[in-house]
Amino acid sequence: MTDSGVTSWRDALLTYTKPEVLSLVFLGFSAGLPYLLVFSTLTAWLRDESVSRSAIGFFAWVGMIYSIKVIWAPIVDNLRLPKLHQALGRRRSWMLLAQFGIVAALVMMSWAGPERLVLLSALAVIVAFSSATQDIAIDAYRIEASAVEHQAALSAAYILGYRVALLVSGAGALYAAEYFGWAASYQIMAAFGCVGVLTTLIIRRPVAEKNDRLEAAMGNEQRPVRRSALLPRLFIDPVVDFFERNGRFALFLLTLIAVYRLSDITMGIMANPFYLDMGYTKVEIANIAKGLGFGLSLLGSFLGGLFVVRFGLLRTLLLGAILVALTNLTFAGLALSGPDLMLLALVIGLDNLSGGIAATSFIAYLSSLTDTRYTATQYALFSSLMTLPGKFTSGFSGLVVDGFGYSSFFIGAACLGIPAVVMVVVLIRRQLRDI
Repeated sequence: MTDSGVTSWRDALLTYTKPEVLSLVFLGFSAGLPYLLVFSTLTAWLRDESVSRSAIGFFAWVGMIYSIKVIWAPIVDNLRLPKLHQALGRRRSWMLLAQFGIVAALVMMSWAGPERLVLLSALAVIVAFSSATQDIAIDAYRIEASAVEHQAALSAAYILGYRVALLVSGAGALYAAEYFGWAASYQIMAAFGCVGVLTTLIIRRPVAEKNDRLEAAMGNEQRPVRRSALLPRLFIDPVVDFFERNGRFALFLLTLIAVYRLSDITMGIMANPFYLDMGYTKVEIANIAKGLGFGLSLLGSFLGGLFVVRFGLLRTLLLGAILVALTNLTFAGLALSGPDLMLLALVIGLDNLSGGIAATSFIAYLSSLTDTRYTATQYALFSSLMTLPGKFTSGFSGLVVDGFGYSSFFIGAACLGIPAVVMVVVLIRRQLRDI
């Protein structure tokens, strides 16, 4: 530590060399791989096989699985899997079970194909359910694997692996389908799923694995607990714990979670329609958004982790909130100008850079709010609350654009980021007062 109370740049950089940080790259890859394989990649396969657009549209409902994972997160948080728990521990055993479910269902999807559409949709649900379950276990493992000051670096490593997986399961799967066919493409993606399996078998059990409430409650003869009474407690206890630890301030924290990403999620759904309406070609959008945007998003994630270690979590959280709101204003400026590739690259680059910083620091902050007794359940609750308000407001984005134009829409989206900035300032002042 330096005299100013912050970590040196050298020590901050060395955080990324820790084994638990490096392992999150591969776990992030395992988490990101299935996502597109039940969304855009799958819809491309269906349309390539002349499945109707109406039928393809129903496959969007598969995504609801990810939004309701908090329902079974308490089970992942508490239930010991027979045999696997003794060998791997609570988090890794659930990871491995979910990864086997993903790999097996992807292989079976390659066998079913669009010719058996109902079976294919059922298998896609299994992939999504297994993937969401894996997310629960990996999030809990990440939080328990290291101290709070290292959570941003762990988050950055996770995001790096996740985004690489999106390239593999997106562009990579399309290339494989072009040269080898769709069935072979999904089998290749299933083989990539073994990355997660191997990582889970190699990594160490987190020290914080001490929560054995479910088995103790079911097997403790001195204090018997009926199973019918136990299950509701698995949902209630994590919420009660959060309010007991934070008191009335818990409502403030939950509000911050709901509004922090409101600005970028609200504007995100209109980004591609905006580019096309501005006159940019799909190739230009792909080259800049997927190429430059991908690289700067990773850089933003890296810098976010570095800044948290170097300057502290809340200051980096404030920087991310300010940058996200300001970059939405750059989209408003782009809307008022004519098509300009250099300007497009600048706006997309700034957007991805700021988004990477904000996302990494916010994931680290959410991780700091959890109790290791309820890690999976509380983080699943926070992550659901983090995205649902933005998804709801983004549903009205098209109406706003049609009524007022793109520039007004992006200015409005930027204004949605102001509450997050103000609330993080309140957090910082509260922290300084408590020192």
